Parts: sequence; structure tokens; C-alpha cells
Amino acid sequence: MIGVMQGRLLPKYKGRYQAHPVDYWQEEFDIASDLELDLIEFIFDFNDADKNPLMHKCGLNEIQRLSEDYGVSVKSICADYFMEAPLHSLEPQVVEESQQVLRKLIINASSIGIRDLVIPCVDQSSLVNGSIEAFVKNIYPALELAEKYCVNLALETDFAPGPFAELLERFDTPRVTVNYDIGNSVSLGYDQEEEFAAYGDRITDIHIKDRVCGGGSVMLGEGDADFEQFFTRLSELDYTGPFIMQAYRDNEGVSVFKSQLRWLSRYLDETNR
Repeated sequence: MIGVMQGRLLPKYKGRYQAHPVDYWQEEFDIASDLELDLIEFIFDFNDADKNPLMHKCGLNEIQRLSEDYGVSVKSICADYFMEAPLHSLEPQVVEESQQVLRKLIINASSIGIRDLVIPCVDQSSLVNGSIEAFVKNIYPALELAEKYCVNLALETDFAPGPFAELLERFDTPRVTVNYDIGNSVSLGYDQEEEFAAYGDRITDIHIKDRVCGGGSVMLGEGDADFEQFFTRLSELDYTGPFIMQAYRDNEGVSVFKSQLRWLSRYLDETNR
């Protein structure tokens, strides 16, 4: 299944590169349907969190209605909220509020068939210089809910393969999984073979982008990501999860997305989407 990160097909929300487009998010379902996409991965931001449809019954109902009307499902959430309010924050009040948000997201996600909740531990919420012990301790109370409601907590980290695998081993549940971002990995200089050997069988959600090693996002095919090797390794793992295009965007979105979707189609056709 191929999908798009929410907002990539719409004009930027308040000039932000990635954000939940408050007040006009509904428009993306029609565009995604025209492009024959299967999915939209919703974004849950820290800013305007109370306005996100994922937080309200009426919003959840609207997501479900639009999904049915346009044949475009929502099966995953990118919870950027936890970049601004990390579960391993040094402030107890931040941790408590984030735990409450996480519990509510798990329950609400399950109610509309969402199966992957991506928790980014990168940039300002990185665990590389953060407290791994605090993260493990503070996320643990949510694991029972994740198991009960069959929602994966897909971690996105900037750890090298070995330390990431060690973190995963701290959780005695299959509901803690991996969000793999091919562009971010190549930017960090990590080796795909080592990554897949370390935790390939734990990947449940994939973000598609291209980056230059040590640099930012570029058009698919113009960076250092080895897509040939990437899709070959995935086929060996029998990966059945979504491919979410989080690729380079401009101010408007659709035209640059279409050209990258065409470029990616050679690989998607081989994997039968």
C-alpha cells in the first residue's frame, strides 16, 4: 500500500514544511483518490493539538466517512507532538501530559482502524543524548493499552543499528515496532544491511524520502539513498506494511509529489504495492 504524509498534497499550513493542515485537511482525500493512493498518514502536532480530528469523536467520524467516500484509508499516525513534548522530558508535568495524550491516541486510533502510531525520537526529542531509562519507564504504562487495542508504537530514532536493537529489546511486547525512514538513515550515514539485520523484522511503517548524506531532503533519486538495495531487502523480509511518501515538497505540493510518485512507481510496481 502506498500513501502520503498528511499535507504533502496541499499548500503549506502556516508556511510549515510538515504540519496537520487545520481547517482544510479534508481536501486531501479527494486529491489522494485522484492519484490512486491507498493511504494518508495523519500528523498529530503539538501546536493546535486540540483542533486535530484525532482528538474528538466527531473528527474521528469525519475521518472514517472521508475514507469510505474516497477509498483512501488512514492506517497510521505520525505523532510529531512527542518531538515537542517528549516522553523522556526532564519536566514531570510534560511527561504526565504526554502520557495522557499517548493513551488517548491509542484508544482513538484503534476506533477507526489505525494500526501504527509513529513516535519520533529525533532532533529535539533524540534519545542519543537523552534519557533512555526515562523513555522506557514513561512509555511502559501505555504498552498494555497498545496490546489491548492492537496498535503498534512504531519508534523512529536516530540511533545506529546496534543501539536501536538494544532499545527494542527493552520491551517485552511485539507492539513496540520500528518506523524506518530511508532518507533519514542515509543522512545519518547508516548502512542499510546493518539496519535490516538488526531490526528489519520489527519494521511496520516506512517513510519514503531521499536525502544527501549529512544533508537535507531532495527529490527522490537525487540524493544518496539506495532504493534498489532497499526494495530488494524488503522483498526478502516479506514486508507487508505501508509505504508513506514523506518526500521533498515545495510550497504547493501536488506537482512535485506527482513527479516523485512517477519516479518511485518502478519500485512499487515490482512489489505489487
